[in-house]
Amino acid sequence: MTAMNKYGTVLAVAGLLALGGCETMNAPTSTSSPGTTSSENVYSGYGVVQSIELVKQDSGSSSIGIGTIAGGVIGGVLGSQVGQGRGQTAATIGGAAAGAYAGHELEKRQKQTADAYKFTIRMDNGSYQTLTQSSSANFRVGDRVKIENGVLQRY
Repeated sequence: MTAMNKYGTVLAVAGLLALGGCETMNAPTSTSSPGTTSSENVYSGYGVVQSIELVKQDSGSSSIGIGTIAGGVIGGVLGSQVGQGRGQTAATIGGAAAGAYAGHELEKRQKQTADAYKFTIRMDNGSYQTLTQSSSANFRVGDRVKIENGVLQRY
């Protein structure tokens, strides 16, 4: 097997692994309970902060990121150095898969450490909305607020 075929195989496997995760890349990261609206479906309006919770923010851990791709490429290159013929091809594919998995897990653990603040707002019309933001911006329960374009602001 020539060097060009080795690297072509590695790149093909890495590309397939990257495309395999595209289905879940745009999955919603937050959900809403009955009577509330998630930060993805908020409408502009005025209200009062009812509660503030510190939560771990899910940073899209199911998506394919640079860690997955880099791990797949590195694993494939290392696997291509083992054996000859079909054994070498199997080692390349196995190395790419193992590297992609390891890279994805490392990236997922790193992203899950971010804290966020979940605000529950009682709107002037009596409905409730829930927003998640990376900063509390010194909001307190009872503060009068305005929601504009999905962002909480002082009023």
